[in-house]
Amino acid sequence: MRRMILRLLLRRTLALCLLLVLVAASSGQRRPQPDNFRSKRPRLVLLIVVDQFRYDYLERFGDLFVENGLRRLMREGASWTQSNYDHFPTYTAPGHGTMMTGAYPAETGIVGNEWPDRVTGKKVSSVSDTSVKLLGAGSNETGSSPRRLMSSTLGDELRLVTNDRSKVIGISKKDRSAILPAGRRANAAYWFSSTAGSIVSSTYYFEQLPAWVTNFNNTRPVDQYFGKKWERLLPESEYIKRAGPDSPTWEVVTASGDTNAFPHTVTGGATAPGPAFYFAFDHTPFSNEVVLSFTQQAITNEQLGQDDDTDVLTVSFSANDYVGHRYGPYSQEAMDVTLRVDRQIATLLDFVQTKVGLANTLIAFTADHGVAPIPEHAGAIGLGGARIKATDLLAAIRAGIKARYNADDYIYKFDDNGVWRDGFMNGNIYFNYTALERDKVNAEELAQVVGKAAMSVPGVARYFTRGQLLRGATSITDPIERRVLHGFYPQRSGDVVLIAEPFKYLGDTITATHGSAYSYDTNVPTIIMGPGVAPGRYFESATPADIAPTLSALLGLTAPSNTTGRVLIEALRK
Repeated sequence: MRRMILRLLLRRTLALCLLLVLVAASSGQRRPQPDNFRSKRPRLVLLIVVDQFRYDYLERFGDLFVENGLRRLMREGASWTQSNYDHFPTYTAPGHGTMMTGAYPAETGIVGNEWPDRVTGKKVSSVSDTSVKLLGAGSNETGSSPRRLMSSTLGDELRLVTNDRSKVIGISKKDRSAILPAGRRANAAYWFSSTAGSIVSSTYYFEQLPAWVTNFNNTRPVDQYFGKKWERLLPESEYIKRAGPDSPTWEVVTASGDTNAFPHTVTGGATAPGPAFYFAFDHTPFSNEVVLSFTQQAITNEQLGQDDDTDVLTVSFSANDYVGHRYGPYSQEAMDVTLRVDRQIATLLDFVQTKVGLANTLIAFTADHGVAPIPEHAGAIGLGGARIKATDLLAAIRAGIKARYNADDYIYKFDDNGVWRDGFMNGNIYFNYTALERDKVNAEELAQVVGKAAMSVPGVARYFTRGQLLRGATSITDPIERRVLHGFYPQRSGDVVLIAEPFKYLGDTITATHGSAYSYDTNVPTIIMGPGVAPGRYFESATPADIAPTLSALLGLTAPSNTTGRVLIEALRK
């Protein structure tokens, strides 16, 4: 009996000792030295954006992608199939304003690409800034800056903690796509001038372009594409199988000098390089090639990712958006530009591997929005596609106001490049507060009159008033209401927000467009790859607003100031 008791005591003593050893070892692992922690921080954060890239492009064209492009990101990274923007409208600037802030337009203030500014009475863009000058182009072009962005970005937070040793650079064809993801404290943002045919920036960042940028412009890289033919990358049979015949009847023929079927000759109807050619050049995959080439030069000349202070590079490929607008998401052109941007991304990733090492790089891939089918196409196949003309909409609204108040000046007018136009933009109706005050008209009552009048126009589905949105959401289960609320910034948004029925375009626009709160515009890729990320395909709900807080968590940073997105913890390595 005594021996049994002694054995039991011995076993318990040994078990207790073993437990203490394990706890001590575990505690030691959880207390890394500061130097060890910093050495594990990636040297480069690379955000890759493809403008107007719907999530379903990954599925429709994925078997044709090369191994080291988007396939590599999907294979070695974490990818979310249910990634949707949770705001309205789904335009380029709001999307690019969300990715690296982790915030909706309701927090960033970027409610559209453009909006009427009640203070000046003029239309402003998301990045227009008359206090700065453009560098690298003619003096008649407006300067741009991130001053209208009301949130910090991942890059801003990184520069704060490194005492500005980290470099943050944004690059794109479009100014808003280069400026907004990089943030307010970025070292530089570069974009392309369709007037001068060169890479430009502004005095917000520096007094003159770096010498390497000037040298790049001196080679006139865009001019080298004058007269070049854009032909299919693969045999025509592959395109017919996935996109149908070339130039179907619902495609709207453009007014440029180019043909509306393959092959496309890039001249813009001009006889030599100039603004007409540069505009046509935008609508080809070749503009992505120039962005890629410039990005490689930026990595080399700015020595990005070459020390222990993490740098940030954001690159947005815009050609896909221009092509999608002109030809629609089910065209051979949209398919071809998608296959080409996959190869361009592969080239960029291989370059980063050579210069920095992918093992030292955190990569995020997403898009700023999707795109709706061409209304004529949607109508032809029974989806009820249609175009709601702005003139018809405003006529019905004015008639409703006239019948109720016997007035005709309650809709705000703003100066659109020297032309006064009605306050209808981004699906928002703006009121003339001066006239309302003069006649003692209640704005919320007027909003109801305007909303009901708009609903009389076929294709208008719903409306939301300023008062309703200021009071907050009435139902968390209504995704349309939630997305409208997330896109509402009181100082910049209108007084009535109109929602069209699915597959219907609200207002005058080009062949194909985006901007709605429906899945074809909201569902985009969200992929994160790099140290600390567990590869896999994830089915949890996500949004590009989750990119910034997730990258912040991986870097050990405070999330950007207005972050509302979540940390995608399901894909973080334990």
